[in-house]
Amino acid sequence: MPQRFLTLADIADALNISAAQTYALVRTGELPAIKIGGRGQWRIEATQLEAYITRMYQVTQDFVVTHPFGPESAPLPVP
Repeated sequence: MPQRFLTLADIADALNISAAQTYALVRTGELPAIKIGGRGQWRIEATQLEAYITRMYQVTQDFVVTHPFGPESAPLPVP
């Protein structure tokens, strides 16, 4: 059975980012999480991670559409 909840370290590994970046995503609310236990450990539901990844694909697609790769920013031709 797959894990339902992931730690900040699990998320950092999955997204290939630092623990600090993961914490920032949670604290800003960009990646929904819960605090559990007496020590307030953060946990992120696996479905929330998948939803976040899907949202980021859409955000990236919107950026690409609104900021086309035009001739002025095209790479130089390979000889």
